[in-house]
Amino acid sequence: MSKPYKLPKVEDLFSAGVHFGHQVRRWNPAMSEYIYDTRRNVHIIDLQKTHAKLEEACDYLYDLASKGEKIIFVGTKRQAKEMLEVEAKRCGALFVSERWLGGIITNFQEVKKNIDRFLMHIRKMESGEYQSYTKKERLLIERKIEKLRKAIGGLVGLHSSPAALFVIDSKREKTAIREAKASGVKVVALVDTNSNPRDVDYVIPGNDDAIKSVALILNAVSDAIEAGYKVFEKDAAKIADEKKQNDSDKAKDEVSLDKVVPVVVTSTESPVASSEAGKRLIERVNKGDVSDLDSAKGIEDTVEDTEKSTSKTDREPVAKKVEKKESSREKKVVEKVSKTKAEEKAKKPVKKATAKVAGKKPEKTPVKKSTKKSNK
Repeated sequence: MSKPYKLPKVEDLFSAGVHFGHQVRRWNPAMSEYIYDTRRNVHIIDLQKTHAKLEEACDYLYDLASKGEKIIFVGTKRQAKEMLEVEAKRCGALFVSERWLGGIITNFQEVKKNIDRFLMHIRKMESGEYQSYTKKERLLIERKIEKLRKAIGGLVGLHSSPAALFVIDSKREKTAIREAKASGVKVVALVDTNSNPRDVDYVIPGNDDAIKSVALILNAVSDAIEAGYKVFEKDAAKIADEKKQNDSDKAKDEVSLDKVVPVVVTSTESPVASSEAGKRLIERVNKGDVSDLDSAKGIEDTVEDTEKSTSKTDREPVAKKVEKKESSREKKVVEKVSKTKAEEKAKKPVKKATAKVAGKKPEKTPVKKSTKKSNK
């Protein structure tokens, strides 16, 4: 199965001098399993094992990068730090090319404060806020910025502990490896014959002094990490598009639900009020012509006629319940109106009689005078 990144062949490793180790007197016995032979008092590293271990390390770093995890390159050797910065920036990893500050992993909160301070100075310098300062004050601030840049400039963008370290020369960067082991951070390292491989999770046995050897290993690791980050960015963009599409679909569904018109009950208006016969009935009630509507039978017949004139769609089960309720209400209204009209008719003659009698003057009742005698 082809890999999404390119690995150097064994011949490439040999051409770069990856197989050269240290002198025999400087060796670490723990590296014996990776040593192929001894030539001119120098250990020769087995390149077959180097190739297999390099592939294993690159696969691991590729998986981390494809998940968006942070990886830090660590290399403070004079012959390695410049190319380490270049490769780290190319693949999107973080880096430490100067002295490793104690606490980058174990005391990250304090390191984060320094990173924020560094970014604040950069922002103020770019905005011209320091232009009002004196020349000496600006010089001191520039020196402070340069010092912070060397110490933590490669860690800008780190918001928590990294997932892994890639180390050039595990013996020289023992402080970083010790912190990583204490915090459970995995370590991938280029390990020479004078180093202890037991502190490293993914060992890449090889020459960590020659520029060509370091450049070849760095290039292979950077390619794997870069390919992993590309996959992560692609997946992140795909997820963002899917989320955007889901949000738009949800919004469309909400709009369509707002426009839905109920179809079961087409109208809450009663058949008596909506049909022609019903309208005539209401007009007659309003005018007071209810002589033939006094009996319940007449009302039922009228309602029955109106029900016959209604359409079939109004006779659905749900609509029927509404119609029955409305028709019963109309019956009550008609009965009440007819009752009030009848009472008014009964009262009219009495009013006329009282009006005729009202023309005569009412007789005054005599008032009796008091017969009490006053006491003298």
